[in-house]
Amino acid sequence: MGDFYQNGVITTLHNLSQRPLEALEAELVQFSKSRPMSLVLPSLYSELQGPALDAIVEHLTEVPYLDEIVIGLDCATEAQYREALRFFARLPQRHRVLWNDGPRLQNLHRKLVDKGLSPGEPGKGRNVWFCFGYVLASGRGRSVALHDCDILTYDRGLLARLIYPVANPSFNYTFCKGYYARVADGKINGRVSRLLVTPLLRALKKTIGQLDYLEYLDSYRYPLAGEFSLRRDALLDIRIPSDWGLEIGVLSEMKRNYATNRICQVDIADIYDHKHQDLSPNNDKTGLSKMSIDISKAVFRKLATNGVVFSTETFRSLKATYYRIALDFVETYYNDAVINGLNLDIHKEEQAVEMFAENILKAGIHFLDNPMETPFIPSWNRVLSALPDLGEEFLAAVEADIQEFSP
Repeated sequence: MGDFYQNGVITTLHNLSQRPLEALEAELVQFSKSRPMSLVLPSLYSELQGPALDAIVEHLTEVPYLDEIVIGLDCATEAQYREALRFFARLPQRHRVLWNDGPRLQNLHRKLVDKGLSPGEPGKGRNVWFCFGYVLASGRGRSVALHDCDILTYDRGLLARLIYPVANPSFNYTFCKGYYARVADGKINGRVSRLLVTPLLRALKKTIGQLDYLEYLDSYRYPLAGEFSLRRDALLDIRIPSDWGLEIGVLSEMKRNYATNRICQVDIADIYDHKHQDLSPNNDKTGLSKMSIDISKAVFRKLATNGVVFSTETFRSLKATYYRIALDFVETYYNDAVINGLNLDIHKEEQAVEMFAENILKAGIHFLDNPMETPFIPSWNRVLSALPDLGEEFLAAVEADIQEFSP
């Protein structure tokens, strides 16, 4: 059970009473009459074969308030797309599976590239962006939630709490971030958030000073959570990264577009576990190594747009400052684990810190060497201005795929 303490500059909605799910869903059903709700599920085909997604879909079959479910399917052949259509067919809600690698959606992708509106390299960011475009084109959902497809501890109460703040018409929130304790199987997980993001933000405050943006990011209890919800209008203006900087990029865009009293975070799970990325200390093109570089670059880019001037010396000082703060956090988390009877390997924690410190410097040097790099996907406002008929073409392409390949 969480406490009721409000920290930072955004509202925190706690889980104080273990409110019955039936009561929460009954309210959401009422809200859905005036504010229809959509769910976005960015998925790799491989996740259909994994241990989590089948159970997630079973839980979703019981959700009574969703008007639409949009599944973005990546890395799928024609046969695998057909299988995905069968896999999700049990959902009673209106649902659409976007075959992102299929010829019809690839044709739309080429049209975007020809207009200088490339949605970037394949990955979660691009998948999410296409799903958002479909939600906008369909016009059904006014409140939209997104969560990952690899949550091993999923139950539908997570979704109810996640979407409630932006679905309740008496609330003023445009964006809501989910949070939870990354504790499962007797271990504290979430290394990138615990050992990279939080100590990096604290180190930036020491090296470049207190900034509203840093205070804002530091207000999130779990900034890298893949679960968030927002109102449909917010989908038009956000420019998100196509790499591992997606979550930080979305938070940054919300700060750019909205006052902090329109933003909140909500406790959505007592226990949360999903698939874990390898540390990959010898390969910065994959795993947590690549993730840490992409996230660091996303933070540096945003700070630069706020007028912060970086240099090689800045990043060297930042690396040293981060390293000391992060090592102190290792001790903090170890003590937290011990009092709760959990396991935490200090050696592995410090190995991660050492790699993250190196990657902060790598990200900084890359940022300095590539000042014109623009990894952001264009906003849907810009896309629809350049290609006004794209939304209708998108809907038609998805329907044509379903009609041709449905079992």
